[in-house]
Amino acid sequence: MIKDVETQPETRNKRSGMQDYLAAGARAIPPSGIRRFFDLVSASKDSSIISLGVGEPDFVTPWKYRDAAVYSLEKGKTQYTSNAGMPELREAIAEYLHGRFDVRYDPASEVLVTVGGSEAIDLAIRALIEPGDELLIPEPCYISYNPITTLGGGVPVGIETFAKDQFKLTAESLRAAITPRSKLLILCYPSNPTGAIMTYEDLLPIAKIVEENDLIVVSDEIYAELTYGSNHVSFASLPGMKDRTIVVSGFSKAFAMTGWRMGYACGHPDLIGAMLKIHQYTVMCAPIMGQVAALEALRNGMDEMYKMIESYNQRRRLVVQGFREIGLPCHEPQGAFYAFPCIEGTGLTSEEFASRLLTEAKVAAVPGHVFGKGGEGFIRCSYATSVAQLTEALERIGGFLNKLR
Repeated sequence: MIKDVETQPETRNKRSGMQDYLAAGARAIPPSGIRRFFDLVSASKDSSIISLGVGEPDFVTPWKYRDAAVYSLEKGKTQYTSNAGMPELREAIAEYLHGRFDVRYDPASEVLVTVGGSEAIDLAIRALIEPGDELLIPEPCYISYNPITTLGGGVPVGIETFAKDQFKLTAESLRAAITPRSKLLILCYPSNPTGAIMTYEDLLPIAKIVEENDLIVVSDEIYAELTYGSNHVSFASLPGMKDRTIVVSGFSKAFAMTGWRMGYACGHPDLIGAMLKIHQYTVMCAPIMGQVAALEALRNGMDEMYKMIESYNQRRRLVVQGFREIGLPCHEPQGAFYAFPCIEGTGLTSEEFASRLLTEAKVAAVPGHVFGKGGEGFIRCSYATSVAQLTEALERIGGFLNKLR
């Protein structure tokens, strides 16, 4: 008996290649523009290249932190920890944030230890975003926010900031970007890539708009300690903002622990609880060795941290003055360890400038356009390298500019 044609299984079109198996979100996101230049330098056999590309301290993790981790290994501490992190580390994080930034968190329910600050950002966005929700992202900005949003089905909405405003988010530009679908605001101050900061007075009107529009804020404060001339202000410390804010931070930058991948998130118990569930199913817990080192850093590592910060401040002044002297206008960064000089006057795009700078002057920098709106016409240069290397890099860049002229 012949079966009814309508009951036959639907014929599936054969995929033409492996790309067709990929999820649309994975196909849509671009490779990291920062890592591309880092990989070019890594793959090169030319030892004369000076890299100002990747934002990584040139300091080795201080001995105190390493010794604590080594000793823990010798004692056989190689097990899983609590999914949320070692209780004593969560307590130390809560004490640190209260003492430094006047924000109180319950370590049992409002602190989550993550695999770097990047995982904390990913967890926050995945826990809060549903398809079609809009994330408001001041740009130029750290490159991960947009692709993480896209992978979660959200819609990244860039808000351009400008050198004339010291790359600060203004209340006017935030209001203009809000729609009925706006749900989250990402803040990253001190800023990667611009080095901009936001003062208490700068943040107050932003907080008012957040409350009026019922937004949640993911405040990436990984560079909080690297603030020069004034103390960092945590967005969660503003009146009424603690429950609306997920603070993301970690140990990579100020504590010179990039490879340890130690971060954390703090916020309302309901938000942290949702993030914890995703964390449980993806990474289980952060590595215990890193947690031990991070605990030592908070308990006994402040002196080393302050020495590193003073060194960054010295380099910051050197680099900003150096760029201005060779003819590149440069906003003065008040935080992080990046300079963001303007290269518009050369007539080259940021991609062209960075590519030629690498091949002709053997200096690696990141083209500003990879950081989103407002980044074109700039390059990002990390000054987390030695004074000798920075001085040589500035001389090479000056020579490169002279050839262009």
